[in-house]
Amino acid sequence: MTWAALFLAAALVALPATSAARVRRGLVPVGDAARQVDGDALTVAASLDLLAACLTSGMAVSTAAGAVAASAPPAMAALLSRAADLLALGADPARAWANPDAGERNSTQNPVGGHLESFLRMARRSASSGSALAHGVEELAVQLRADAVDAAGARAERAAVLMAGPLGLCYLPAFLCLGIVPVVAGLAGDVLQSGVL
Repeated sequence: MTWAALFLAAALVALPATSAARVRRGLVPVGDAARQVDGDALTVAASLDLLAACLTSGMAVSTAAGAVAASAPPAMAALLSRAADLLALGADPARAWANPDAGERNSTQNPVGGHLESFLRMARRSASSGSALAHGVEELAVQLRADAVDAAGARAERAAVLMAGPLGLCYLPAFLCLGIVPVVAGLAGDVLQSGVL
């Protein structure tokens, strides 16, 4: 029992230094960044649903984009407010829905993710062909939610696999010491006392 308490105390002393080192290296998101990483797809999906509701109710695209920009995630809000402003000024819709960072291919510098790029392509296609933007935006939101569910399931499965190793290392020696060794020792004692060997 005292060994377990000592190991627990050593783990509590060692873990904060390890966690701080992981945070410094950028391996663990902190604060708002952690919430943004976990809920980014779901937040974008909610913003897309709100945009689809605004468009379905009959709002102009520029008005709907400006209204949704207030509650959208930062990257999406910047794109929506830029497009709303350009559309209100009478700019070409293809130019208004263009990605301002299209020249940058590095994903660390380009804040527009794959889902936002899909939305921008859909908005440009809708402006040029006249197809309904609201229906496509709803489908994109459903797809984002499905991707978020799949990603959460994959993270849960990965956590289960990663937990199996340490649990096996803890329980296997205990099983051997408390289950197998006493049985073998008892049988060996009986065999040696019987005189068979």
